[in-house]
Amino acid sequence: MTVEQSVLNAATSPPIVLIGGATGSGKSALALSLAAQFSGTIINADSMQIYEGLRVITARPDAAAEAQVPHRLYGARDPATRCSAGRWRNLAVGEIDAAHGAGRLPLLTGGTGLYFKALLDGLAPVPDIPDAVRHAAAALFDEIGPQAFHARLAALDAESAARLSPTNTQRVLRAYEVVTATGKPLPDWQAMQAEAPEGYGQVAIKLVVWPERAALYAAINARVEAMAVTGALEEAEAFMARGLSADVPAMKAVGLREFASHVAGEISLDEAVAAAQVATRRYAKRQLTWFRNQMPDAIQLEGFGTDVGAEAAAVLEAARAPQAG
Repeated sequence: MTVEQSVLNAATSPPIVLIGGATGSGKSALALSLAAQFSGTIINADSMQIYEGLRVITARPDAAAEAQVPHRLYGARDPATRCSAGRWRNLAVGEIDAAHGAGRLPLLTGGTGLYFKALLDGLAPVPDIPDAVRHAAAALFDEIGPQAFHARLAALDAESAARLSPTNTQRVLRAYEVVTATGKPLPDWQAMQAEAPEGYGQVAIKLVVWPERAALYAAINARVEAMAVTGALEEAEAFMARGLSADVPAMKAVGLREFASHVAGEISLDEAVAAAQVATRRYAKRQLTWFRNQMPDAIQLEGFGTDVGAEAAAVLEAARAPQAG
């Protein structure tokens, strides 16, 4: 998307800004800079940072940053609960409206592509899945293994099974949960796509922070090493002591399992750091692939968030200019 297109979109009604990118790319730093310049409210769009108790491991903005400008939906949910994309969208819409009502610019910041898609395009109206169904599905998966579980899914939802690998645990479980709880396969629900919140597709200024790959991976490695000496171990120990079910989303935070394994004496600290670095780099790669394929109209900011502030500010200045007249 060009600056001129952003101007046209933003001129019709109060805009929102989406700041996406891979973990470690500096999205939060860029959002903080822009929020300070443009009287913004930063709204979390990261599926792990929404849970309390994982500030270090999820690289959530620190208390000093949160004190500089309004931050919303960070640490806002107990990790024992689930925050689906649909639930997040409802929360985010409320925060967007509140920001606009206060004369502030909403800056939705994070790396969870599904959250951005939910906000802009809407989601299929799948009913909430009861916890009992989720727990039963997870228990069955653990009991019979991925191959047999995939076969069970195929008997109920052949279309989903055909496009999902048995090793894609999260999505296989999701498809099984939906068809078990509702009696309707997930593709049927997806065909009933909900409408996006009115106007958001037209007024969103989309920015993606895009550092060079090798530099990003080096930054990720350094950040994981820093986590190990700035509270990640203590955080993992305290979090695991809660005894949460293994199937709650917060337990899938990248790095949590690795640091928890070290705290439990299963692996050395060096092994934990190395494993967390690998997992984080792989996650970053998946995020970049999503933004490349699913948000091709976004403005790519080629560098870390700390380096592209002037370029991003120029985009927002250009988008704001028509409304000033």
